[in-house]
This record gives sequence, C-alpha cells and structure tokens, in this order.
Amino acid sequence: MAYQVNNREYEFGDLQLLLNGNDITGIRGIKYDETADRKVLFAKGRYGHSVQTGNITCGGEITCTQTELEALINAGGGSILNLKGLTAIVSYGDGTAISQINDRIEGIAFGKSEKELKQGDPNMEVKIPFVALRIYHQQ
Repeated sequence: MAYQVNNREYEFGDLQLLLNGNDITGIRGIKYDETADRKVLFAKGRYGHSVQTGNITCGGEITCTQTELEALINAGGGSILNLKGLTAIVSYGDGTAISQINDRIEGIAFGKSEKELKQGDPNMEVKIPFVALRIYHQQ
C-alpha cells in the first residue's frame, strides 16, 4: 500500500531536493535507483541452486532549469564534471515529522554535461545524469 499524506499520495509539489544543503528550486524532476548484479548459480542438474548477489550500483538523473545548471557549473569551477562527493536529500511530504520521508543519496558525481534548446522552447530544461555511492531510503 502506498504511503499517504493527509489521505493523499505524494505530489511533485511535495518534493524538495537539497544538494549539499542548497535547495534546488529549479528542479523539474528526479529519478534515482539501485541495481544489484544478480546471477543464478548453477551446479548439478538443470535448475539453479541459489541466486548470488554481486555489486550494487547507484545512480540517477536530475532534471532542472538552465539556471540551476549554471549555478552547478559555477560551483564546479566551470564544469559540473569537477563536482564529486555531493550529498542529496530528497524529501517528500508536507514538512511535518509525521508525513515527511527523506531519501539520502551520497557520493554523487556527474558524468555528463549537456545543454539543448530548440526553436519554440520557452525555457531550457536540462537532464543531468549522475552516479552515486549509496542511497539510503527513508532516513
């Protein structure tokens, strides 16, 4: 069952992203995930004997306005690729302790910087992919 805030689901308006303590007000979207390298261990017979787990990788993507990208570029001394070891707090809820859920993403490093603007676009929306060391859910 999904967790509800005041009998409703979380909405985008309930989201807050803090990146190294800075409120990212130009956020347009965020996604993040953990992926476990899982393999079936085969031995005698035709069927697997167990599921083995290898490395766990973390990453995601921040979608934001050009203004936020430019602020990150300035913070990185001219490139977001220089920013490493960032911590993000992704908060969902109305700000009360009862309904607030915080996910912490540690060790963020950006691997790509790209800008795109097309005719007719009213503003620039930027997708910034990242890798991370660890995601702590509901912290």
